[in-house]
Amino acid sequence: MSGDGGSGSGYRDGHGDSAGDGSGEEHGTVTRQAARDTGTTAETGTGGPDEPGHGRRPEDRPGNPPAGRPEEEWSGEWVARRLGVRLESAPGEADGRLRGLLGLALRRNPRRAHLLVSRVLGKHVPQLPRVVHGTGLALGERVRELLGDDAGRAVVLGYAETATGLGHSVADGLRTAPYLHSTRRAVPGAVPVGGFEEEHSHATSHLLLPEDPALLAGNGPLVLVDDEFSTGTTVLNTITVLHRAFPRERYVIVALTDLRGAADRARLEKFAAELGARIDVVALATGTVRLPADVLERGAALVEAHDGPPPAPAGEPGEVRRVELGWPLGLPDGGRHGFTPAHRARLEAALPAMAGRLAAALPPGARRVLVLGCEELMYAPLRLAGALADLLADGSADGTGGPGAEVRFSTTTRSPVLAVDEPGYAIRTRLVFPAHDDPAGDPAGGTSPRYAYNVHSTTGAGFDAVVAVVDSAGDTPALHAPDGLPARLAAHTGRVLLAVIPSHRPLPAPLRGPAFSSYAPGEVGWLLQDLSEVTLEAPTEEREEAIQSGGAHYAESLPVEYQPSEAYQKLFHQALEASAARIARAVGTVTDTLLAERGRHGGGAGGGGGGGGIVLASLARAGTPVGVLMRRWARQVHGLELPHYAVSIVRGRGIDTTALRWLAAHHDPADVVFVDGWTGKGAITRELADALRPFPGFDPELAVLADPGGCVRTYGTREDFLIPSACLNSTVSGLVSRTVLRADLVGPDDFHGAKFYRELAASDVSGLFLDTVAARFDEVREPVAADVRALLAADRAPTWAGRRAVERISEEYGIGDVNLVKPGVGETTRVMLRRVPWRVLARRGAGADLDHIRLLAEQRGVPVEEVDGLPYSCVGLIHPRYTRGATGADGKAAR
Repeated sequence: MSGDGGSGSGYRDGHGDSAGDGSGEEHGTVTRQAARDTGTTAETGTGGPDEPGHGRRPEDRPGNPPAGRPEEEWSGEWVARRLGVRLESAPGEADGRLRGLLGLALRRNPRRAHLLVSRVLGKHVPQLPRVVHGTGLALGERVRELLGDDAGRAVVLGYAETATGLGHSVADGLRTAPYLHSTRRAVPGAVPVGGFEEEHSHATSHLLLPEDPALLAGNGPLVLVDDEFSTGTTVLNTITVLHRAFPRERYVIVALTDLRGAADRARLEKFAAELGARIDVVALATGTVRLPADVLERGAALVEAHDGPPPAPAGEPGEVRRVELGWPLGLPDGGRHGFTPAHRARLEAALPAMAGRLAAALPPGARRVLVLGCEELMYAPLRLAGALADLLADGSADGTGGPGAEVRFSTTTRSPVLAVDEPGYAIRTRLVFPAHDDPAGDPAGGTSPRYAYNVHSTTGAGFDAVVAVVDSAGDTPALHAPDGLPARLAAHTGRVLLAVIPSHRPLPAPLRGPAFSSYAPGEVGWLLQDLSEVTLEAPTEEREEAIQSGGAHYAESLPVEYQPSEAYQKLFHQALEASAARIARAVGTVTDTLLAERGRHGGGAGGGGGGGGIVLASLARAGTPVGVLMRRWARQVHGLELPHYAVSIVRGRGIDTTALRWLAAHHDPADVVFVDGWTGKGAITRELADALRPFPGFDPELAVLADPGGCVRTYGTREDFLIPSACLNSTVSGLVSRTVLRADLVGPDDFHGAKFYRELAASDVSGLFLDTVAARFDEVREPVAADVRALLAADRAPTWAGRRAVERISEEYGIGDVNLVKPGVGETTRVMLRRVPWRVLARRGAGADLDHIRLLAEQRGVPVEEVDGLPYSCVGLIHPRYTRGATGADGKAAR
């Protein structure tokens, strides 16, 4: 862009002055921000005091020799002499800037004979991680400065495979920008929102697979990041595809080097004018690559002349060890499906501990360590390398490394490059190994070889250990084959550490009303899949016969929904009116106790909007009406918006781990509070604690409305009284069934299932229940405040008194199985509605709280026995000999 295109064009030179007669602010313009000798570039290390780029030593800067080594012959000299390739810096730029950033190599590619080998990208040349990350950070800071107020609306898009880590780092420099990179890996369940071609690349097809399609749908600036900007064709292809679907007014192209010729610059300027958008270009260095006319023929001849088998490794291979990183649950492995500032914060918090695990597995005295990423997986290994370098540099890793220990970073690639072990050539050595995943676009169906360059040395000055970081999609038998990557690495180093990061798999979206449930959309997000069209119900006898005869689990089918009689419905309405204030008080008490103890704003109940750092996860379905009421209390009384989701937990099979992954991907697991309606003998309390043990980020403490069993420390009351939502099934729970877990319906990446009984809408009292209780919130504020003060000062440790009572009853009545004893009003109601009851034990003088129990007992011919000394209002006993309907702690029929 020469700047002579009229008032609608203009671009800035290396000092930021306008070279045209326009301001560059109108639509249809292209501006260029080249690197300066002074300013916020990676060379000058002018990041803030807390940024990795700050205070970088001169030898760490791009364009200088690697730390601790003398300046050597330029790593492009060999190719330049033989192929006639010349790198020329743009007028006004520091002489040799391009040579400091780039070397040259040859490759087998009919489109391009040469490869520009970056020294700061962390792909082909092992580099200090602070240089690799700091270079991208500095570019991102320049983009933030360029965009000004618009930086807060920017989205960053990086190109696979070489620029995925650079794009991440640029997004880090922008600080608030979400990030996405293109990919060549097709991911089951991920729907592409676009794709484009990279015509000169070894593998050309790119997919865009954001988990949230809205990531690209905004109208803020789109920042496109690649390692080199050579012709502009890839960028034009990208913008053409995306602008058609998501038009916007501004684009920023970021690259380490801008090597376009005059014709390509003019083409981009014309493209911007036709598009009606502003396009800025930011690069570390600008120049031109001069190629002879016969470069392809000469390059092919050189490849044929010098391509031979590598020398056999000397000595015994090193050992291979697997290291468990402790990668945070739900944290994406990179930007393939999107990476947000919240994800970045979680990664930053987890890096020191993960680096500590790697350091502990290094061989004693390791002085040179390479962290090796895998193709598109660049950013996570880069950040691990940086954290490991920091740990080893300060000597805090016991028994390994120490001050002066050096960590370098590079990445494997699918691009075939000629290795020539000569000074002045950028790719001195290469390792070849079979592909260990199945990426899209591989002409050999995922079996083409892969490469790692400059990982070993023919002079003996290699790495003491190599940390190979792969994602779980690549953790396949091919990886562990005798010719796989770890084995190839082990032939050249003393120890290989294999660290596997869980591949981020796109997760289903929560269901919301009115499409699923009769609740309003904002009341709850159901982390369930809709099985409404599947026939799951069976008559009680048939269902229980199947459980007994085949060991089937109760969660594999559903009971037929109980249809209450007119008399029973009348009891529900009477009970609701009588207990609404009592329930409201318990709702307020448990909610304010949580806000006081776990709210992010400390004293949390009055902290204003923003959720107080609490995310409610109710256990579907009995806990869900309680979760909705707690959310309403926080909003009505404190002006807080607490996110609320319903998750499935199945006795004997644990909690829905896909739901946990979803929660961890969208919220801090430490903020999640699991909510249920009431406790009985504590079976679900223990099930939850056991299920969450493999997921240490989540707090296993359960919050309940009523805790008559003394099983939890966070509750609204420990009295056993009638909660009207226990009287009915789906018709008081948003018309949603109990949850279902069956292997033919629920896959490993699916939520557990449930049904939405739309046909029962005429009988639905879910909204009535919520509204009636919420209408009493204002009148119970003062007693709630007193209750919370008393609870916060009290010893609320679980007493498990209910469990002891159940054991005593089981023994006294000769039942022999505590799972057939269901304590409390809520559990007794369930026995009467879903199981085969034997008798009901009622506390003498329990009164109106048990009217509905007495009615159900009369309808089913079950005796009600009044007893003294019962810690619950009532206890339901399942028939100990007629076990249809009786299920044990493992969810199977009790024998």
